[in-house]
Amino acid sequence: MKVILLQDVKGTGKKGELVNVSDGYARNYLFPHKLATEADAKALNELKNAEQSKQYKIEVATQQAKDNAARIEGKTITMTGKAGKGGRLFGSVTSKEIAAELKRQFGIDVDKRKVVLDTDIKSFGTYNCEVKLYTGISAKVKVMVTEEEAK
Repeated sequence: MKVILLQDVKGTGKKGELVNVSDGYARNYLFPHKLATEADAKALNELKNAEQSKQYKIEVATQQAKDNAARIEGKTITMTGKAGKGGRLFGSVTSKEIAAELKRQFGIDVDKRKVVLDTDIKSFGTYNCEVKLYTGISAKVKVMVTEEEAK
């Protein structure tokens, strides 16, 4: 009997897969536990539409990431920080601050875990940084840290 799995079933398949199982297994275990539904024409059509929708969402997200990467590739993000002795920063510039600055300067919302720094930013200067926007799509930006002007 062909069934469409509604949840992952160990030893049978993953959610959304069309699998062939024995009639007894389907009637006595999968259907009563709501782990699967019978693969009739309506269910197969819904499965096909769900896969197309998923593929479309992936394509849209990939295109959006490519556009964002083209916008920020090679750009310089300017940040200011308070100075301590010897031109060193109080604390350091974190990936969270860089992600917030990307949102402010370019309008691109990036998760702080997707900002990869070559080294810790603990002094003034220019540093290289990689921003991972989507699987296989990333952009290299420079982070320039300058001293905050006294008021």
